[in-house]
Amino acid sequence: MLNERRRGPRTLDLTVRSTALSGVAHVRLLLPPGWSREASRTWPVLWLLHGVEGGAAGHTAWTDHTDLERLTADLDVIVVLPDGGRSANYTDWWNRGNGGPPKWETFHLTELRRILERGYRAGNVRAIAGQGLGGLGALAYAARHRGLFRAAASFSGPLHTLHRDPARLDVPDLIELSVNVGRPTADWRAVWGDPDRQRIVWRHHNPFDLADRLAGVRLYVSCGDGEPGPYDPRPGTSHDAVEALCSTVSRAFAAKLAKLGIPAATHFYRGTHGWNYWQRELHAALPLLLSELRDPERRLGRG
Repeated sequence: MLNERRRGPRTLDLTVRSTALSGVAHVRLLLPPGWSREASRTWPVLWLLHGVEGGAAGHTAWTDHTDLERLTADLDVIVVLPDGGRSANYTDWWNRGNGGPPKWETFHLTELRRILERGYRAGNVRAIAGQGLGGLGALAYAARHRGLFRAAASFSGPLHTLHRDPARLDVPDLIELSVNVGRPTADWRAVWGDPDRQRIVWRHHNPFDLADRLAGVRLYVSCGDGEPGPYDPRPGTSHDAVEALCSTVSRAFAAKLAKLGIPAATHFYRGTHGWNYWQRELHAALPLLLSELRDPERRLGRG
């Protein structure tokens, strides 16, 4: 089942009943000038994934908290803002080895992609970006599906899911917190299992472990250090442990890319985990993402 509702001249909201999710999901499209479902051409596609920060999960997060609509008003691309669930876990849940819903990766990259290509003139030239857990999802999707995305960006993403630190917050803690926010009765280990006993499952979804599969993808990685920066109110803003953790693992991820000889644009700055910074980073990353969407002749390797 697919329903759509116009929210503005170029804003279209879709409601999709998904087999992969065994339920309903929502998607917002920002359509380019001159778009028509009867057009003979297709359009390149920019996917933007959300996290769970500040209760801002959902398909409207980017348009609610940034100037995305104005920023992309004249671009010749379809912008796709998919629901990633309240937990923002961009993966097919392991579910104790039994699989089954929710299967977010299957919904996004199989079901939704086919809907967009068959009914909304989406082409096969794509870029992807996200903030927070959406940044993790963007880099994991690009690595796990080689050739699907030409460019990928992470803004404050926890890009090394197996990073452990018994003395303070670590990435498995973030996964647990995200599941508890989205599904209070769910066991967080249903996502990928226990990070020690099911380590291989975690590694198969970990951008740090999959970094070599990003060769040929244009990359942008940014994060704050967790200390109050130019977009934080004064006085009263304290150290942000979540952003500091994301900084540690984003820097480790960037260092691994460098060791592998894979180029990436990076921006590590003073600041916390918040939308004012992610809007700035989207503005900074957009030229890189668009440069790949405007080059249809380039070919990517496939694994």
